[in-house]
Amino acid sequence: MAETASTEGSPACDNFARYFEIVPTLTPALLDEVYSIRHQVFCEDLGFEATRPDRRENDEYDAQSLHLLIRSVNTGEYVGCTRIVRVRPEDAQSRMPFERICAHAIDRTIVDPAALPRATIGEVSRLSIIAKYRKRKGELKQPAAISSDDFGTQGHPRFPYIMVGLYFGAVELARLHGIETLFFLTEPRLAEHFRKLGVEIRTIGAAIEHRGTRIPSMMNTGTILENLKTMLRPMYLTIAKEVDAAFPALPVMPVMRA
Repeated sequence: MAETASTEGSPACDNFARYFEIVPTLTPALLDEVYSIRHQVFCEDLGFEATRPDRRENDEYDAQSLHLLIRSVNTGEYVGCTRIVRVRPEDAQSRMPFERICAHAIDRTIVDPAALPRATIGEVSRLSIIAKYRKRKGELKQPAAISSDDFGTQGHPRFPYIMVGLYFGAVELARLHGIETLFFLTEPRLAEHFRKLGVEIRTIGAAIEHRGTRIPSMMNTGTILENLKTMLRPMYLTIAKEVDAAFPALPVMPVMRA
């Protein structure tokens, strides 16, 4: 992380650090936690995938993915997870999930994922939060959700710490591993809310039906701080430090700032 970047706190940063921490998944035991959360959410709660006797959900993309968890500081419980799917290094032409799911919907005049250097792209997927942390009406039918209500009111502000923390962690994890462009399949309102936070997410195609309405989107990991709201920069930098510390052998490139 850039030495010149401010790490002074903000309410969002302080509250996140008080309640949660990002944990890159670097051991079999941690990966087992990821698969367990995904089974709870995708198989048991939502029925998106068939339940399994071992109560662990995984697929063919996990071996080529970077994974991370978010943990409750107070209880030590892992409450959510996500992954970044990379192109298989032995097969540069292998496709990521979104390239298969929405191939017909991508606007190739905006971006053609197949034309980008394959080692520099990745896809955020399987983002999920356990049921007790998505209690509000409608949220139990989504692996993770966001709405205007998540931000509360001027008198009673709230913030979707788990969701934003997982995305910030994924962006830094990708950036640290040389992934310059991240792709997403998101709810339309999720992309819009992240834009309001200053996260530059670009729609790259038409909406599709995939476990609800989803739009293909992309972002550049190297410019995350350029448009990010001032109050969120310390939170991102705090999460980035947690991610970077797990990979001491990797060079940490400075984050570009406006």
